[in-house]
Amino acid sequence: MSLSVAARLAGRELRGGLRGFRILIACLALGVAAIAGVGSVRSAIEAGLAQEGSALLGGDAQMSFTYRFADPEELAWMEETATAVSEVADFRSMAVAGTGDTAERGLTQVKAVDDAYPLVGNVRLSPEMPISEAFAGRDGLPGAVMAPLLVDRLGLAPGDRFRLGTADFVLMARLETEPDAGAAGFSLGPRTIVLRDALAGSGLLEPGSLFDTDYRLLLPEGADLAALKAEAEAQFRDSGLRWRDARNGAPGIRQFVDRLGAFLILVGLSGLAVGGVGVAASVRGYLAGKTSVIATLRTLGAERSTIFATYFLQIGALALVGILIGLALGALTPVLLSPLITSALPIPAVFGLYPEPLAEAAVYGVLTALVFTLWPLSRAGEIRAASLFRDAMEGGSLLPPARYLVATLALTAALIGTAAAFSGNLQLTLWTSGGIAFALLLLALAALGIRALARRFRQAARGRPPLRWALAAIGGPRTDAISVVLSLGLGLSVLAAVGQIDGNLRAAISRDLPDRAPSFFFVDIQKDQMAGFLDRIESDPQVNRVESAPMLRGVISRINGRPAREVAGDHWVVRGDRGITYSATLPETTRLTEGAWWPEDYDGPPLMSFAAEEAAEVGLELGDEITVNILGRDITATLTSFREVDFSSAGMGFVTALNPASVEGAPHTFIATVYADADAEAAILRDISNTFPNVTAISVRDAIDRVSDLLAGLATATSYGAAATLLTGFLVLIGAAVSGEGARVQEAAILKTLGATRARILASLALRSALLGAAAGIVALGAGIAGGWAICHFVMETGYAVIWPSALAIVAGGLLANLAAGLAFAWAPLRARPARVLRARE
Repeated sequence: MSLSVAARLAGRELRGGLRGFRILIACLALGVAAIAGVGSVRSAIEAGLAQEGSALLGGDAQMSFTYRFADPEELAWMEETATAVSEVADFRSMAVAGTGDTAERGLTQVKAVDDAYPLVGNVRLSPEMPISEAFAGRDGLPGAVMAPLLVDRLGLAPGDRFRLGTADFVLMARLETEPDAGAAGFSLGPRTIVLRDALAGSGLLEPGSLFDTDYRLLLPEGADLAALKAEAEAQFRDSGLRWRDARNGAPGIRQFVDRLGAFLILVGLSGLAVGGVGVAASVRGYLAGKTSVIATLRTLGAERSTIFATYFLQIGALALVGILIGLALGALTPVLLSPLITSALPIPAVFGLYPEPLAEAAVYGVLTALVFTLWPLSRAGEIRAASLFRDAMEGGSLLPPARYLVATLALTAALIGTAAAFSGNLQLTLWTSGGIAFALLLLALAALGIRALARRFRQAARGRPPLRWALAAIGGPRTDAISVVLSLGLGLSVLAAVGQIDGNLRAAISRDLPDRAPSFFFVDIQKDQMAGFLDRIESDPQVNRVESAPMLRGVISRINGRPAREVAGDHWVVRGDRGITYSATLPETTRLTEGAWWPEDYDGPPLMSFAAEEAAEVGLELGDEITVNILGRDITATLTSFREVDFSSAGMGFVTALNPASVEGAPHTFIATVYADADAEAAILRDISNTFPNVTAISVRDAIDRVSDLLAGLATATSYGAAATLLTGFLVLIGAAVSGEGARVQEAAILKTLGATRARILASLALRSALLGAAAGIVALGAGIAGGWAICHFVMETGYAVIWPSALAIVAGGLLANLAAGLAFAWAPLRARPARVLRARE
């Protein structure tokens, strides 16, 4: 028969409606909608970032320097190139309100600006006033504006005084909106904005202090940003210049959004995998009900290919309906909810219909539908006509013919390759795909094991009819154990893994912080202040340990004469500036892994020691030449040693260390880490702040709390993706319950004939659902614990312990979910009339 005949037969079958395929359509629609929705939100944010690039950056372009202000030559180039230039200095400091022991102190990220700020956008203040009016101050003091969180922490109100370093300011307003906030990236303290001229004599912008300068440029209409970037970098190649422009005004935000979106889409693939289980179950159940139709066609001479094509076209059309519904939901839902999403986002987003994420979701949906329908369809086409009359859909070979198996594997590989291409992260895609495959295999084996155990313990349930009936149903040939364990288990596995990872990260923070992390980082300590600083710290009996080191910041610009990015790629050590120290002798806590330290009195060409792990990742070897740019000056040093650096301890760690003679003459400050008892921290902070106003104290606990909050947000976002997977699994449960309703009605009719009461039948149905749900939860917990351990051990590199409250919640969730699905379809068996049911049995 021809394809046209198969199409005509498929069309006639479709006239029967969607009966048996509602779950297939719903599973595909939900999975595709989740992926399309995440992709649409990501595209909306990317469009917002592109459209508001200048506003986020604060200008059309930005030239940034570390530790210094632009020199006259650089300023001249900017003024010749741009129509307007604004200078911004950014650094951390302590804001102090009050005096003496009652003073309140808070870490703040200070933005010191000029009169031209902001070039683009508007600063919104409360009470409302122009930013220039706020800077004018009152009562002879310069004005400042401050983020509401810091205002509340310090107990200030407009008109109150506070200090930055040795300079006094009056708070004029709360900072409600900072137009260029997106360009700042992650900060440890709330924002304070002041005029740079008002900081003269404050001790905060001294040579060697830790600060960055950003010069925002307004460019002529139609300026070629790429050409200007190339010109600036060529002219000031050795100055440590960093260029950014409106094409990517907030690269940190864009990168975060891209990575989070890609990760959530991969989590969404687990939802499609669960949906695929439902699709396969729907196809198999539908074809089982078409046994007589297929048998008739085979008897009339229909070829296997014709039967396969008939049902492939029919199911393909219905799968296409599900995909189209999912695309519509994924495209329209973000648009309809855009007011809520926009109000919750701290960054701009332009919502609309974006073809790219919809095409991506459609590809995922089509490939998933093909992977999960090809197997059951192939079995129907290969079974002989005579055996079809003997309910062959329950028998036959477990594996399909070789050509269909190869096609299924090829489609699976295409799905994984597509996910890798769309996410841009091959390693994460392979780990996610491997995790899903492992979980599905584990769950399938567990389902078979559950059936075997049910058959084995059925005899042990003598005297307990409801339990025995439940075990007989679970272990029987028509059981829905595999569908239940696969669909419910995979969603619970994702939730379990997320819960274990989140719990272990929080436990690691609370467990390790008191023992390993310092109480404070003190930065910007001037060289002549070190003696007094150490005298106060070391004389305190509640201080357990103090470490100090000189610190400069520089950019690794070249490796063996080649641009560092060409050698190291996108490795973090060559992105932006890094902390650099020097030491004449090998520090007591440092262990060399290779090479030797320089002599104490060495005064030759610059030598460098590099962190061993990072050196191996970049591909460095002893004898390589590394060029670092410090304050616009290039220093080329020879690598003489590698050393262990543990950045996970939150202590002091430097990627690079140089011999003193090479950098000691450059302006710089010192940093110190102080390990102290918790009840001594307030006194240490007060004394250091009062004695050395220019010194900034960073509370490690506060910093880790901010990171913990960020991790909590990521865990929440991932949990939403896992919840979508679980919802899909619940739909599959409903489909399994619907498809098995006829068998349960017949079973109830027989039991009633033998004298069973409705209460016992209901108890049997409830026990069946509860046992399968609990089994799915236990298996999912095992998969989740294994996945959580793998992520914590290999990716997070932290300790691992099972978080039992989360674990028990997963098992309880599986039990309750399947119990609810089972009881929802218990009414038909309970109200079945035995005579009518048994009379209708052929």
